[in-house]
Amino acid sequence: MPDTILPGHGSGGKLMNDLIHDTIRETLGNESIQLDDSAVLQLPGRQIAFTTDSYTITPIEFPGGNIGSLAVNGTVNDLAVMGAEPLYLSCSIILEEGLPLDELKRVLQSMRAAADYAGVSIVTGDTKVVPRGKGDKIYINTAGIGVFTSPPQRHDIIPGDAIIINGYIGDHGTAVMAERNKLSFSRGLLSDCAPLNMLIQQVIQSYPSSIRFMRDATRGGVASVLNEITKDRPFGAKLIENSLPVHDEVRGVSELLGIDPLYIANEGKVVIITDGKDAPGIVEEMKKIPEGKDAAIIGEITDNYTGSAYITTRVGGNRMLPLLIEEQLPRIC
Repeated sequence: MPDTILPGHGSGGKLMNDLIHDTIRETLGNESIQLDDSAVLQLPGRQIAFTTDSYTITPIEFPGGNIGSLAVNGTVNDLAVMGAEPLYLSCSIILEEGLPLDELKRVLQSMRAAADYAGVSIVTGDTKVVPRGKGDKIYINTAGIGVFTSPPQRHDIIPGDAIIINGYIGDHGTAVMAERNKLSFSRGLLSDCAPLNMLIQQVIQSYPSSIRFMRDATRGGVASVLNEITKDRPFGAKLIENSLPVHDEVRGVSELLGIDPLYIANEGKVVIITDGKDAPGIVEEMKKIPEGKDAAIIGEITDNYTGSAYITTRVGGNRMLPLLIEEQLPRIC
């Protein structure tokens, strides 16, 4: 492991996993830090989900959202994919001297609108200011609390289970990168930044015993999620290339820059592992919600290539999808 922090330590890939396991958990205590989207805590008579996240995206405004809506939706989604109902958020902001107040107001307005849409309340927070040149306009930290009305959605995964996603992949990371680099040929592409709690609750209510696992495919994209699911497990995760929903703009930018859309960050996509026999019905249920209108079955859990994620290509071969070491697109969340 490197002896200094690198950009890849925040990538969602191998370097970040090594940092978390070998330094952070080892120092703070493996017995206390839960490695999941949210910690599940037992209170008298009730379980709650608790999560926190920080946002350092640049630029702070991008097609389809800004750092404010991103902070709210990202935290809501970390609670929702556990099966919890998000209720309360905190908002802690670090501002750089010189940030125009109009920009700050737009960020806060977006936070308020996103919270109202997701049905959560921002109930506490903190503000700090750093000298000019010591930050990058604004950083936001949020924490979130949710309650469980059904057990946490973490169950044994078995071969034959289906892999579902609620729509097009790679939009967020590509939109941010295009805005950052002023790529004119990607005009019209928007971030998928959106809350997933309403979509997920619809699925849980309709199919209460079918979901094995859920995770939002943020840093590291869909491929990294599947690597985390299969690591050291007696099964593999197979994607089917012909079934992957990818916008032409994302595919074009990815091919131009040599980036795989499966590793690009999303901010409104959930990967669901579910009982295979219920998968078609779950997809139809998801399509009733705006955030799930492009839902699709994109693969399955198999007993091949155990402990790994792979994809069956359009020509019929299999290609492995390893966990990346370095970051493809830094500071996209």
